[in-house]
Amino acid sequence: MWARGVNPRDAGGHRKGNPDMTFHGGEILPSVNIQTVFWGTTWISTDPKIAGLESFYQGFSGSDYAKTSDEYTGTNGKVGPTVNFQSYSIDTTSASGIQHGNNVSAVLQTVCRNVSPDRGGLGYYPVYTDQPRGHAGFCAWHAAGTCNGVPVQIGFFFKLDGDPGCDPADTQTGHPQGLAALANVSAHELSETRTDPGFNGAFGGWYDASGAENGDKCAWTFNVPYVNFQNGTIWKLQGEWSNAAYNLGNGYPNSSGQNGCLSGK
Repeated sequence: MWARGVNPRDAGGHRKGNPDMTFHGGEILPSVNIQTVFWGTTWISTDPKIAGLESFYQGFSGSDYAKTSDEYTGTNGKVGPTVNFQSYSIDTTSASGIQHGNNVSAVLQTVCRNVSPDRGGLGYYPVYTDQPRGHAGFCAWHAAGTCNGVPVQIGFFFKLDGDPGCDPADTQTGHPQGLAALANVSAHELSETRTDPGFNGAFGGWYDASGAENGDKCAWTFNVPYVNFQNGTIWKLQGEWSNAAYNLGNGYPNSSGQNGCLSGK
């Protein structure tokens, strides 16, 4: 997820023609099994962001927000709203060598030394570091790889406390700013991972002609003050792109005025 106002891929879709995402012949994630990894020397188990993100992922499952992606299919079925949060781990090795956050190999290695990967290929392992964004032009990303031959989906997240470029400006949920910022970009990356996971070195899911995925296409647009999750928690989250909503004209506009974003309830 690019920082506010920095996206070089023009994910808002200023190009002429139909902005819908198209299918690229691969798999999706019909459900997701999640283990989070908190990487860095300053993480402690009582950090409220750890419990907050656990609650976020638990509540995401089955929510109307999760169902904004359920129209997308792949060679292995249909994206479903089930997200199984399993556990978290703290890796207290230093994350300071992450090189502005673009070192996929280092993040993958961190995942592989901390989790037992889901052998069914449904595992998603978001890594939350204690490193601020600095001059990087993005807030988070998702990628894919293997751990001992098992395919894994991974995510990367900076520490976003006090970072205005990655802040959803949440004034209603009561969550601390750093947690609110992480939740918003976590929703973005999880939705993209479900609809466009990587397998065998390729991303064969859903994205548009410019490479923008469903989260990219609605980044930094908020249609409601907050969305409700299944466990009673509330979160300020960006919308996710829906081809169906755009074609029916019942979505809300993204930053380019295209009415294809859905926010859940």
